[in-house]
Amino acid sequence: MAQVPQTFFDALAVRAWCGRALDALGRAREEIDAINVYPVADGDTGTNLYLTVESAATAVEAVFAGYEAGGPEGPTLADAARAMAHGALIGARGNSGTILAQLLRGMAQVLAGEEAPHADGQGLRRALRTAADSARRAVAHPVEGTVLTVATAAADAAGGAEGDCGEVARAAYDGARAALAATPGQLAVLRRAGVVDAGGKGLVAVLAALVETFTGETPGGAGPGVYGTGAHARAGHARAGHGEPAGAGRPAGITPPTGCADGGGAAEAAVTGPAFEVIYLLEAEDAAVQRLRQRLDALGDSLVVVGGDGLWNVHVHVDDAGAAVEAGVEAGRPHRIRITHFGAGDAHAPGAGRPAAERVARAVVAVVPGEGLAGLYTEAGATTVLARPGEPPASGELVDAVRRAHAHEVVLLPNDAELRHTAAAAAEQARADGLRVALIPTRSAVQGIAALAVHEPERRFDEDVVAMTSAAGATRYAEITVAERQSWTMAGICQAGDVLGLIDGDVAVIGDDATATATAVLDRMLSAGGEMVTLVLGDGTPHTVATHLETHVRERYLAVDTVLHQGGRQGALLLIGVE
Repeated sequence: MAQVPQTFFDALAVRAWCGRALDALGRAREEIDAINVYPVADGDTGTNLYLTVESAATAVEAVFAGYEAGGPEGPTLADAARAMAHGALIGARGNSGTILAQLLRGMAQVLAGEEAPHADGQGLRRALRTAADSARRAVAHPVEGTVLTVATAAADAAGGAEGDCGEVARAAYDGARAALAATPGQLAVLRRAGVVDAGGKGLVAVLAALVETFTGETPGGAGPGVYGTGAHARAGHARAGHGEPAGAGRPAGITPPTGCADGGGAAEAAVTGPAFEVIYLLEAEDAAVQRLRQRLDALGDSLVVVGGDGLWNVHVHVDDAGAAVEAGVEAGRPHRIRITHFGAGDAHAPGAGRPAAERVARAVVAVVPGEGLAGLYTEAGATTVLARPGEPPASGELVDAVRRAHAHEVVLLPNDAELRHTAAAAAEQARADGLRVALIPTRSAVQGIAALAVHEPERRFDEDVVAMTSAAGATRYAEITVAERQSWTMAGICQAGDVLGLIDGDVAVIGDDATATATAVLDRMLSAGGEMVTLVLGDGTPHTVATHLETHVRERYLAVDTVLHQGGRQGALLLIGVE
């Protein structure tokens, strides 16, 4: 069904814009990937921008879903704008995705501050100006001819426009499109390759979606890509970080695989530079982040730090990945850490022609709720996707993990009933890439542990999937957690602060003590039989809880074994599995 154009910038407009921007980037993704030569010719700028907007759109939809479940009132402009910014922040990928997240955050700061329930053309002008300025401040060494230039041109053009949101959005789009066409004249690497800046092209697509949101009309699209005659869209130029001086690059033959950095800058072929991309979310105070910026700037290049209000997204290229992570630990609490080596293999990179790494026959990709479980799954050979409480991974993250597994056959374990549709979409997309993917509908990490325990890559794929599915299905699962608010449950009314015992997803026990509640839950589960109990202790849960349960099982259920794992920051106090 066609969406109705929005007159003002309200919550519905935020929702519509995110959806249209995601569609636009989905259509333009391959073309944007193909012209990505700066700062790394790794062909992933379009993909990174798509994943960033997908995360933003998912967060906005979650806000609307929450309001729809609670009554007729919908979210405010501030609610939707903040959700968009937060979703983009936690899902940002690569240089361009990280900068786009800051652009959306800058807009959200203005939109969320509107006293009226919506913003008009003047409010949109201020939002675009704040977005461009904040994104430029987030980059350690800004350079012209990149997405930053395009964003500034959009804000400048919008600033001179009069009228409603539709007219301002169109002026911003026109200004961005003109600036994009001029980027080859600002960066030699773009001029030699015969392309415009990939990140800037993605931003033009996002602004085209903004025009469509307010006017119902689709403007000229994502703008120019390849220009000139005989231009080579992914010429073998190396890299330089956003704002790094011409001549910065990396060793010949080193090009990041899909999912690494992208963005804009000046580069020369066959020159040296950092070998790793490091990205993480960081919980830290402003003063600590300022010190972190200085330290990371000394360690490498392509430094972009975006966010605020205690949560930041950090992106940098370095030779010492460990030092970059340690700097984050000193500044605050880093999580969702991703380290990617700029590996060889790009057909257009200097030193190309070496054979690509051989795909393994089969791999397991699993979503896990805590660092401890991530370590356990990794030791068992699985590729993991870390899901923080309240931050479920998007389908793009799962597809990225499937690709990172680099296997012909992949078994996907979502380990959460709420991720069923997300995992199914990821599996379908991976199959479109030619991979053989089986989705086992595990609803808890303990079911995933059971499935992984019987995984045998040597046997036939179908047989392995059947065995893993059977093991997961034979495992009952439970969770001990704390109620956040008063609510009706299957076990009665709970109050905020009550300890809840959920069995197979439904509240079965309400108590005021974690040990007593966990014991009651375990007794109910073992009343139906069982041979093995798996306990996964959450970070901050007293170890005495696990000790009591182990003793209880040993004394009451003589034929039952108990295994204990440390789950880390998994959200729940305790996960229980009974096989």
